[in-house]
Amino acid sequence: MKYLSYLKLELLSNLQYRSAALAGIATQFFWGALLVCVYTAFYSHTSIDSINYDQLITYVWLNQAFFALIFIRNKDKDIFSSIRTGTVAYELCRPYDLYIWWYVKLLSKKYAATILRFLPIIVVALFLPKPYNLSLPISLLAFILFLISMFLGSLVVCAINLIAHFLTFFTMHDKGIFSILNSIAELLAGFDLPIPLLPAILIMVSEYLPFRLIGDLPFRIYSGNIDTLYALKSIGLQIIWIIILMILGHLIMKKALKKVCIQGG
Repeated sequence: MKYLSYLKLELLSNLQYRSAALAGIATQFFWGALLVCVYTAFYSHTSIDSINYDQLITYVWLNQAFFALIFIRNKDKDIFSSIRTGTVAYELCRPYDLYIWWYVKLLSKKYAATILRFLPIIVVALFLPKPYNLSLPISLLAFILFLISMFLGSLVVCAINLIAHFLTFFTMHDKGIFSILNSIAELLAGFDLPIPLLPAILIMVSEYLPFRLIGDLPFRIYSGNIDTLYALKSIGLQIIWIIILMILGHLIMKKALKKVCIQGG
């Protein structure tokens, strides 16, 4: 219950940053429009069986609308500050699980940023002239599976993100870890290119890693690029990866806290 209360407080606190949300909306809409123009030019001279034009344009707009939710490089300044300065000692004295507490903190910031940004982009993209617009989901079932997959994807990305935060206990610096993580994630999560457009070897690699489950999976479910049976199997895989990543995060946290050095104490 205390974690839900903390989630609510963090959401309300982060919802105050409306100016940042407006800047984010403008940025995501600009990049979405740019990518639509690029893909329109590309598809006018070729055809790709793995994902058709309408599915790809829908993928682009969903990617931009939910960018704040799926972006893996989010760094929490308060968490890094507590690690570097040693104030994590105060966190350890409080009656809660540090992993869950920081996990809720990261999750609430993502939800707050997404709530403020996604709707304007979705509305504008839906009313754009064809064929540049966001299409409606292919079915009610696909939409329900999309929502479930998006929620589970947010849990996956926060679990990965928190592991990166815990690794800074060993490095005391976050740039290297997050640069490597972001480079891999952008390629294998479909941020730069949708997974179906990647070379066959990278598509195969992505199947064994959790990154595609963050955004690529729900977006392709929505557009109908993935059938219902595969969607259900992939949602099951999301749950498995959430469990694996949370266990791994707990193990890294415990190992880090055993060797943590509190300056001055």
